This record gives sequence, C-alpha cells and structure tokens, in this order.
Amino acid sequence: MSERLARLRLARAEGLGPGAIRALIAREGGAAAAIEALPRLARGRAVSIPSEEEVRREEERLAAMGAALLLDTDALYPEALAATHDAPLALAVAGEPGHLSRRAVAIVGARNASAGARIIAERLARDLADAGLAVVSGLARGVDTAAHEGALAEGGVTIAAVAGGLDKPYPPQNAALQARIAEGGVVVAEAPLGTAAMAKLFPRRNRIVAGLALGTIVVEAALKSGSLITARMALEAGRELFAVPGSPLDPRARGSNDLLRQGATLVETAEDVLAALPASAPSAPPPRRAREAEPHADTEEAEDDEAVPAADDEASEARRHLQTLLSHTPVSVDEVLRRTPCSAAAVHAALLDLDLEGRLDRLPGNRVALKER
Repeated sequence: MSERLARLRLARAEGLGPGAIRALIAREGGAAAAIEALPRLARGRAVSIPSEEEVRREEERLAAMGAALLLDTDALYPEALAATHDAPLALAVAGEPGHLSRRAVAIVGARNASAGARIIAERLARDLADAGLAVVSGLARGVDTAAHEGALAEGGVTIAAVAGGLDKPYPPQNAALQARIAEGGVVVAEAPLGTAAMAKLFPRRNRIVAGLALGTIVVEAALKSGSLITARMALEAGRELFAVPGSPLDPRARGSNDLLRQGATLVETAEDVLAALPASAPSAPPPRRAREAEPHADTEEAEDDEAVPAADDEASEARRHLQTLLSHTPVSVDEVLRRTPCSAAAVHAALLDLDLEGRLDRLPGNRVALKER
C-alpha cells in the first residue's frame, strides 16, 4: 500500500480528527505504519478506516465529476490553509486547484441578510476580484451568495468551501451557483461524496473559509452566528479581521458591530481591506523530523521530537501530569508543555493516547480539553 493511499484512508477515517491523525503518523513514521498500529493503540475506541478499494472508488467517482482529491502533502495544497491548526488532511476539489494558492479574502455574513448587506458584500467582492484577489465564502444564502456572485460578475475568481460532499450542494437552490464557481474558480469539500450538509459540519467548513484567506470580512452577523465562528477562527490562524458597520437598531448587525468594538478593521470600501491586507499568510510549520531527543533541548527544539516514541516510564509520568493539568476547560498545548517536566515527545504521546481513547478534544488554536463524559 502506497503512503498516499494510506494517508487518504486515514483522511477518511471516522473517529479521529486531523490533529490526532498527524500526531499518529509522526509517531509511527508514516501513514501505512499508523494504520497498522491503530488497532493496538485505539484500545477499543470505535475508529473506522475505509478500505483501499473504498478510497480508490471515491477517487474514480470524483474523476468522473471532473474533480479530484488533494492531500495536504501534495504540492498544490494551499500553504495558507496548511499553516492553520487542524487543517484538513484531504480536500475534494472541483475546478482549478491552483486558485487555492492565490491571495484571497473571505467574505461572510448573515444568511437572512438585509438588502443593504447583500449590496455591500457584492460590491466588495467585485472590487476585490478586480484588484486580483480571490474571494472565499461558504456558498450559504445571503451574504455568501452575494459575495460569490459579485466576484463572478467581475470575471474574477471565487472559492466556495461547502459543508457536505461535492455531490450534495447546500442549499439546493445554490447548485447552479456551485457549478458556475467550479467552471472558473474552485469548490472544495472536506467531507466525502454522499455526505449531506448537517449542523456539525458547518464549523469545520468555516475553518477552511478562514484558513484559505489572508483576512475575513464580516458584513452582517448576529451575536450568535456561524460568521462569528469564522471570525474567531481567522484570528486564531493569525489572519486579519474586518467588519462592516451596521445599524444598532438591526440585531443582524450586533455581532459585526461588536467585532469593531473589539478591534476589527472597519470596512466601507475595498480600499479599506487592501490597505490592511498582508502580502502573505503566516508560514506553514516546518515538517516534523524523527531524530534523537537531546536531553537539554529547549521547548522549540523539543517539539520537533514529536515523532520519537517516549520511554514507557516517561510516557506514564506525562500521563500522570496530564491527569492533573487537563480539565473540560480548553488550554493550549504550549501551556501544557511549559507546566510539565516531561519531554515534548512524551507529552504529545500521552495526548495522542488520550485522543485515541476518545477522552480528548482537540480545538482550534492548538488547544485541548477533556471530553465531557
């Protein structure tokens, strides 16, 4: 079994997130070795890995649609997305994958957007596309639809990240828009073919929207909305955050106005965005190297030893420290590393064990928490 095929199988595994899979691959020295080790390490946890035939069949079905699977190890995988925590291991891509590496801005907002919000989203998208930027959004009703259509109207490039499989457009009335985007831009999906959009998949879609862009513009958003999740994920990825001010009388603008209160850049025109947008996204983290741990390595160097299995006694000690340090309140992995005398390799190994046992939540921002039981 090739490493690519093994990695695709792990990308489609149910019961493990991208962070746990990457840690497992690093620890075992490869995707094929990780698959062999998983039954022993999962300790009864329900983890389902598709067969080689199932993965090949998905690739064939995507090819018949004019689409393909893009792995995080492929040259065309976008660097901006790769630099984020919990980036997808694989994306189903319809359209030109090279567009994913263009300088891009995300535009998000309310599904039940006001006419004014739709007008400004469309205008911003048109002007940003005219300036050579790709416009990213989530193909939802309201602001998302206006952003995609604004970019297309100018003959520009727009990128749609969808929550379900590529063959399950959502909302259904945007099926034609999705097809138009794939013709001149690109549509991406983390979920496999046949997956219907459902509530739990939208936050995962949102992290892709934020991760592909250098900055995110929130046009109109209520205090509790998916757009604010995207905004938070953009900040956690080190990206710029913009917001369009709205009427204080409209509850649909309270979330976006609150972002301005907290320091988001105020946007009225595309020039406001272009003036604050960085030239590129933060660099992707360096690849992990399997090498012998140095006893006096500092924290930054020690993190590169994640792939080196820790001795049993040190792993047990790290596990004991984690039982004290971790709770249901999220904490950064860096903070955990600072507060334990164990090596980074031992801590990462203990975290992976908890993950494989189904007891750990890996959260955006490289944070972890114990799952509610």
